[in-house]
Amino acid sequence: MFQKITYCFLLVLISNYSRSQVSTTDQHLAFINYPGFPEGHSTWDDIGYSVRNNKILVGVTNHLDKVALYEYDVTTLKMNKQGLISDLGHLRPFQWQAKIHSKFAEGPGGQMYFATDGGESREEYLMNHPDGYSGGFFMKWDAATHTMTNLGMGLQYESIKDIDVDPASGIIYAVTYPQARFLVYDPAKNLVRDLGRLGSSHVPRVLFTDWWGNCYYVDWRQRLVKYDKIKQELVFADSSLPAFPGTPGGKIITGITAYAKDRKNNVIYLITYGAKILAFHPEKNGIGKVEDLGAVSESGVKNLYDPYVPNLNIGDNGKLYYIIGGHGNYVVENKTVVMEFDPKTKKRKILYEFPVDQLSEATGSDTKDREGNIYFAGRKDIPGHDASVPFLIKFNPTKMVRK
Repeated sequence: MFQKITYCFLLVLISNYSRSQVSTTDQHLAFINYPGFPEGHSTWDDIGYSVRNNKILVGVTNHLDKVALYEYDVTTLKMNKQGLISDLGHLRPFQWQAKIHSKFAEGPGGQMYFATDGGESREEYLMNHPDGYSGGFFMKWDAATHTMTNLGMGLQYESIKDIDVDPASGIIYAVTYPQARFLVYDPAKNLVRDLGRLGSSHVPRVLFTDWWGNCYYVDWRQRLVKYDKIKQELVFADSSLPAFPGTPGGKIITGITAYAKDRKNNVIYLITYGAKILAFHPEKNGIGKVEDLGAVSESGVKNLYDPYVPNLNIGDNGKLYYIIGGHGNYVVENKTVVMEFDPKTKKRKILYEFPVDQLSEATGSDTKDREGNIYFAGRKDIPGHDASVPFLIKFNPTKMVRK
């Protein structure tokens, strides 16, 4: 009874904070609510842009057993709840999913692919228990028809932390948790290949593709690992990604936290768990060179490797934008900051500062619409409670955003 009363109290608390969502008078920035899901607690890397339908997709979770799918229509400026993943994906009660951690990636037919995640203690401690975690599912969302297709489970008892899609073939790449197994899934043939375990004690959360549809991840030494789609095999880099001297081993093995693609200049920008900004120059054959661009912040931190940045976007002006905050990481004490980084000059600048009860953390990589607006999945803390309220961040560094 006490747990039920506490949960109901938190729902009321979160609902009140949702209605008092922070607003900004800045014409370059908008914070957008998710309606109709008052128990919504957070969002993770589960954001993506549908080029074909001009919509932003986000998965909002109560971090327990409900995940709501939202579409933000860039044309109409409307945020629409599509339903719960458990209903849309026809999941049975024992197939509960606590969140979506993967990005939403567009396939060759314009459909959006993603995967589900356990995301709470029942997953980690009751892996094969009847009340534990069954495993993560691949899902396909068709924004044109508003229908979801459950493509089936990846590996039994394993979450799926991230996916990406080859836009030409529709092949899906994925990494699982807790074993960090790299999967290659062909939906057309309903064939899953398990290429083995690439990680050790921690599972790097982000993988990404290049212009040719090859996929990249990192191994336990933070070496780039490329899945060559033509040869259908893994290629390992000779050396680890750059890290600051003294960076703890835990940060070394955790890999990449965010990326953004500059197709015009053939560069994929990366941020590592050790707070390095990198410029990766992919090559069709083999693995291209990696350029070290320095720290995400050179001020306000005790150690250069401390800031945690699970987000990155590139503006139409060629500059990088990311948000430092969450998990106790601050450049300005008790404030989350929006950063601008110019890869040409390597100059960093703080654009905005927000107290954590207005913006505490943001996630998401390389999410930009055709108007040049960039998006993050944000949330804010509720003071004095282990709870938060999620919202969509819409930002344009060079022109006013339509709200």
